[in-house]
Amino acid sequence: MGESRTELIAWINDLSQLGLTKIEQCGTGIIHCVIMDSIYRDVPLKKVKFNAKHEYEYIANFKVLQAIFDKHKIDQDIPIERLAKCKMQDNLEFLQWMKKYWDQFYPGGAYDALARRASSPGGGASVSNMSRSTASKGSANSIATGMKKTLSTPSVAAAAPAPKRAVSRGGTAAIGTAAKRNQELEEEYQRNMAEMTQQTMELKLTVEQVEKEREFYFTKLRAIEVFVQEQMENVGAMGVGDVLEHIQAIMYQVEEGFEIPDPVEGVDEEETY
Repeated sequence: MGESRTELIAWINDLSQLGLTKIEQCGTGIIHCVIMDSIYRDVPLKKVKFNAKHEYEYIANFKVLQAIFDKHKIDQDIPIERLAKCKMQDNLEFLQWMKKYWDQFYPGGAYDALARRASSPGGGASVSNMSRSTASKGSANSIATGMKKTLSTPSVAAAAPAPKRAVSRGGTAAIGTAAKRNQELEEEYQRNMAEMTQQTMELKLTVEQVEKEREFYFTKLRAIEVFVQEQMENVGAMGVGDVLEHIQAIMYQVEEGFEIPDPVEGVDEEETY
C-alpha cells in the first residue's frame, strides 16, 4: 500500500509550499506541475494557472503537465477528465504514482518552490486560497479505505534528499493516529466484504435448490396432466384402478440418488390439518 493521505499532504506541502489541505485539491493540476518541476526544473510555470478556480483552467494545467510527460518520454497515462473532477479516489491514486516517480528520479538538493513560481500568475497564493470550491466538490466522493499500490517498481533513494522541515511532536502523533485509523477502516472493510461474499454464496445455493425442487414437482404435474388428457381421449382404455396406480407412481417417483429423509420425531404421519 502507498503512502496515506496525511503523509502525501505533508510531503506536498514541504515540497511546494502551497498549503494543501485535501487530496481533492490536486485536481487543479498545479501540484503535479510543481512536482515535475522539482525533478526536471524545466516546467514552464508561467503557463500554469496557480489561481485556477474552474474546471477548464484545471484542464489547461494538466495539458502543461502532459507536455512535460511527452518531452521526457514518461510512459504514464494522465486521466485528465477524471482528475479535473476533483474526486478523492482518482486524485489519490495518481498522486501516489507521482510520489513513486519523484522518489525514483528526484535529483536531490533543495528546491525553492516559491522562487521558481515567483513570476507566475497567482504563484504566491496557497492552494487553500485559490481553490476553496475544490474540497467541497471532492469530499462527497471521499472513501475511508486506502488505495492499493499502483506501481510495482521499488523506489530509488535520492542521491541527496532535500532538507525537510521539522515536524512537531503533535504533528507526528496526528500522522500516526490517522495511519492507524486508516488501517482499522481497511480491516473492517475487508471483514465486511468477506461476510457479504459468504452471504451471497449461501443465497445462491438456496436459490439453486429451490429452482431444482420447483422443476422436479412441475415435471410431475406435467406428466399427470399429459396422462389424464390421454385417458380422456381414450375413455375406457384403462380401468380406474390402473389410472390411479399410474398417477400414484408418477407422484412418488424420485430422481436418481434421492434419499428419503428420516421421519421427524413427534410428528404423526397420519395427522391432518
